[in-house]
Amino acid sequence: MSKAALIAHLQSDVTHVCQCWLIKRSDGATFGFTDHDCPLVFDGKMFQADSGMSAKALQASTGLSVDNTEAIGLLQSNVIDEADIIAGRFDGAEVFNWLVQWDNVENRQLRFAGTIGEITRQSGQFMAELRGVSEGLNQPLGRSYLRSCSAVLGDDDCAFNLNNAAYRAEIEVISVEDNRTFTVAAPGFNDRWFEQGKLTVLDGDAEGLTGAIKHDRKEPGGIHVITLWHPLRAAVQAGQEIRLDAGCDKRAETCRQKFGNFVNFRGFPDIPGDDWMMSVPRASGDDDGGSLTR
Repeated sequence: MSKAALIAHLQSDVTHVCQCWLIKRSDGATFGFTDHDCPLVFDGKMFQADSGMSAKALQASTGLSVDNTEAIGLLQSNVIDEADIIAGRFDGAEVFNWLVQWDNVENRQLRFAGTIGEITRQSGQFMAELRGVSEGLNQPLGRSYLRSCSAVLGDDDCAFNLNNAAYRAEIEVISVEDNRTFTVAAPGFNDRWFEQGKLTVLDGDAEGLTGAIKHDRKEPGGIHVITLWHPLRAAVQAGQEIRLDAGCDKRAETCRQKFGNFVNFRGFPDIPGDDWMMSVPRASGDDDGGSLTR
């Protein structure tokens, strides 16, 4: 890849340049587009010319503000399917943009790298907001001093291995209502075991989609009724396979008793609260940092 050769070409009297876009979804699917009239190939990727993909001029900004640009394309089942947009499969996908000399693709320059933000659909087209990499620098970083754990169950900070039959179940859906309430047979698991956990669809139109579990109610016969906080954005049918991951309410007691992982607990269960700091001596009760109104 030659940036210098591209600059020299741009300084010539006649230029042969176009834009190329690459979208990488979190599930590994990739899509390449170009506004040239013929397909282009580089880095082992095909950039299609008949996708109807176009984009506004890139607008870069200084400081930590987000680079603002939009990509517009036609909804085609063989390129970008409207159902995938509705299901959220393009949410947060990585996006890259190059300026390319189309008669010598080795002469190119990466102009934009970021993620897809809000996507809108209208009249057979989609419009995607593109967010620059500097957006992440606007997010709060660091740890907060809280009684509850700041880690996510199974992440690097938590270090708990969820690949255990006692904490994960891959089972068949018995019935589903509004893509939000799932009835499954999960004998051997306690009531509310999966509450505040995660549901993942393993096959069908909604394959790969996940949802946060709001309620897990156990009924006679080992039947569990799982309710999500929000409906999945693609249809799930009875007989399809889902995976349920155990839930964690981020309390120290849960970490110790349910997961046996207190050594990695990322909260501060014994930190005094504001009301304790302003308390007065008393002869009875325990000054353990809890509420004085208990």
